[in-house]
Amino acid sequence: MADTEPVPAMTLCVCVPARNEAERLPVLLDALAAQDWPTPVMVSIGINNTTDDSLDVVGAAQRRHGDRLDIAVVTADFAPQLAHAGSARRLAMDAGLARIIMAVDGVLISTDADSRPPADWLRNIAAALDRGADLVGGRIDIDGQEPLPPPVLALRAAWDGYWSAVRAIEDAIDPLPWDPAPRHGDHTGASLAIRAEVYRACGGVPLLATGEDRALVMAALAIGARLAHPADVRIPVSPRLEGRAQGGMASAMQQLYQVAEDGGRPLAPAFDHWRARAMWRKRLRARADGHALIARHEPLLPPMPHDMALEVGT
Repeated sequence: MADTEPVPAMTLCVCVPARNEAERLPVLLDALAAQDWPTPVMVSIGINNTTDDSLDVVGAAQRRHGDRLDIAVVTADFAPQLAHAGSARRLAMDAGLARIIMAVDGVLISTDADSRPPADWLRNIAAALDRGADLVGGRIDIDGQEPLPPPVLALRAAWDGYWSAVRAIEDAIDPLPWDPAPRHGDHTGASLAIRAEVYRACGGVPLLATGEDRALVMAALAIGARLAHPADVRIPVSPRLEGRAQGGMASAMQQLYQVAEDGGRPLAPAFDHWRARAMWRKRLRARADGHALIARHEPLLPPMPHDMALEVGT
């Protein structure tokens, strides 16, 4: 969106789960204060099961950025069986929903405490929603201030190339008008916007120990919501190996490091499987309510075989 174009009239609330994130929160909050969004940025922080001085850190950020940030904090100490990613993200997003419940066009935007959103993050999200999307995923980049070792970087680049080829297959066979190329394929809790009415209609964040963000997206798609992955919506995150959520970004980075250290060639589904899947989606999409049917039926399909070695450069 050019600087001269009007900013869509939306009420945004950035929702952040945080557990012992006193070190990371100032980076995120400084980045949110630097957004080129025209009004103060509303932020809902869910601090849970925390023993550090996160509350003091948030208070200092509010004083530092009082003209740019409108922060509300909700705290909780979950029982051990509920002290997981689903409870934490739901805490932050439900609190955010309560703040914008009366807004005509309210939007919840999930992110994580270790992210560093660029200045145009909110503006580009709003532009994608204004073009007809109900959910907007952001491309997950590695924070340039924490570079990856060359073998890990090469492996990540190989996966990026693979997924770009998969998206090209999908775009050729079953293009979606609300998710046009060029697009990325990420829609995780580190950068995920969802219209407030869709969030309410699909039941909110599921209370899952891991994968709560993907489950939220699938629940929204299953009621017919439209998901977009604009190339200009991206967010750098820390490649830390010790995270707060089981099965989260840190776990994925651990696996990436391990595969890179082993030096093997990971296996992925061959492209013919993706062509067949795109044709299946196209056929189902032609039916009444086909878009929602795909989201409801696709998880029940047998998993694709991993029968092609990934090409990894040096």
